[in-house]
Amino acid sequence: MKERILIVLVLVLGLVAEVARADFTFGTPTNLGPPISTPYGDLLPCITGDGLEMYVNYYDRPGNHGTWDIWISTRETVNDDWGAPVNLGTPVNIGGYNQASYISADGLELYCHSYNRSGGYGDWDLWLTTRATRDDAWEEPENLGSVVNSSYQDTAPCISSDGLELYFSSHRSGGYGSADIWVSGRATKNDPWEEPTNLGPVVNSSASENGPFLSSDGLLLFFSEERLNAPIRPGGFGNQDIWVTRRASISDSWGAPVNLGPIVNSPSLDALPRISQDGSTLYFNSDRPGRLGGVWGDIYQAPIIPIVDFNADEIVDIDDLLILIENWGTNETLCDIGPMPWGDGIVDAQDLEVLMSHWQEEVLPVSLLAYWTLDETEGILAHDSMGDNDALVMGNPTWQPDDGIVDGALALDGTMFLTAECVLSPADGPFSVLAWVKGGGPGQAILAQQGGVNWLMADPATGALMTELRSGGRLARTLCSQAIITDGTWHRIGLVWDGSNRYLYVDDVLVAKDAQSGLQGSFGGVLIGCGGTMTPGTFWQGLIDDVRIYNRVVKP
Repeated sequence: MKERILIVLVLVLGLVAEVARADFTFGTPTNLGPPISTPYGDLLPCITGDGLEMYVNYYDRPGNHGTWDIWISTRETVNDDWGAPVNLGTPVNIGGYNQASYISADGLELYCHSYNRSGGYGDWDLWLTTRATRDDAWEEPENLGSVVNSSYQDTAPCISSDGLELYFSSHRSGGYGSADIWVSGRATKNDPWEEPTNLGPVVNSSASENGPFLSSDGLLLFFSEERLNAPIRPGGFGNQDIWVTRRASISDSWGAPVNLGPIVNSPSLDALPRISQDGSTLYFNSDRPGRLGGVWGDIYQAPIIPIVDFNADEIVDIDDLLILIENWGTNETLCDIGPMPWGDGIVDAQDLEVLMSHWQEEVLPVSLLAYWTLDETEGILAHDSMGDNDALVMGNPTWQPDDGIVDGALALDGTMFLTAECVLSPADGPFSVLAWVKGGGPGQAILAQQGGVNWLMADPATGALMTELRSGGRLARTLCSQAIITDGTWHRIGLVWDGSNRYLYVDDVLVAKDAQSGLQGSFGGVLIGCGGTMTPGTFWQGLIDDVRIYNRVVKP
């Protein structure tokens, strides 16, 4: 098995079914190292569409014209190492602060921000320098004008692929924190920029949002916090984190930001994200241990890897291919993995190409939040193989080391159960729950949340698999199948929520499905082997084995 530390980023929260919503993972970040990372405060790389030019900002580096200067590193092919950076020189770099933030895919437009440059409107302004061809020198930067720039600090410009949207960070009045992300639009590339608007309180907060970067399809907006006298966004992992927000289409509003997670985000500063044009690499700044640089640390890169193990059996093989074929020509988000990494809304040859590039790879269960194998032979703890959600057995456990469907199992007598910390809230987005069961009776529960509803249970009337997880509206209802699970034989049961639909599986066969507008949230602990309210009659009497909770859609 390849030793990779991966974390899933599920970007499907609250979106409609028609939108491409592929899941992908991040590989372990690595420092770019010399000659890119230096002791001179390396900052905010931006890379041309072909991946052959990187523009980096350096602080007080020998050869600078000012305190911060823009340098360029090149390479012959994307498989080569980066060359030694060269200062762009005048007229781009002058005395003071000059920082590149975004370069167009064709490499002919370089957007930057500069401090107190002559002709500006504030202390920090947004500027644009151009060149006729890649072989020509950069021209004198032009100020983006008084409509875009204010008397306040305006920094970190980023342009959409079509050149019609300009995102940047600004301290101007009308915001929600020390700095906010603003956007200006224009009808065509020949029109002037319109009055900027604040992205609003869904994206911006009382913290300081900075370094916006738009994906090539215009549907993902990455950003980070800024190290200022401002609060840190809740839900992070360090003193400055990278986040992403998504919109369903170019005309839709941005959704609630999602943290990139604890592999990209460390306890240290992690900021200023940039994505390569082909969607294969995340670049960002970090001052995590091992850095060479100063206050902003060094430049790191992390591979972006699509999740192609559709059925989560830890190998990419014929089963995954069959799932893709079954969904050919649809907008099935699980299989929409190409172009990398977030798909295009249809399952087609591009997705097949991505799948085959990972053929026969063994992969870690990257989206597995909790995994109780129940293979213990003694004691009162069922260990979580994926994290810190060890489950405590309430009662006298009867371990069955040789009687499980996968090694051992736990026998419950109708009075005992297991309890663990909360793993996820059903309202947060797509997830999957899988388990093996044997025995039980009508009305008995396999998995629930304490104080909440039963996720997986046997129908009180028939003993068939059902779930009580539902939306909070008047039309909300339980989902019941006709598949009996209390007949005394082993059954693999599953509940999958894709953000729009509930699915129930028995022995890897879909046995019930319906649409729901959402699921009610719950932050209670996980209960295995009894109902959420621990009512008599809901305690499981039989064997349970191999309980898994994923934070993505899994096709059994």
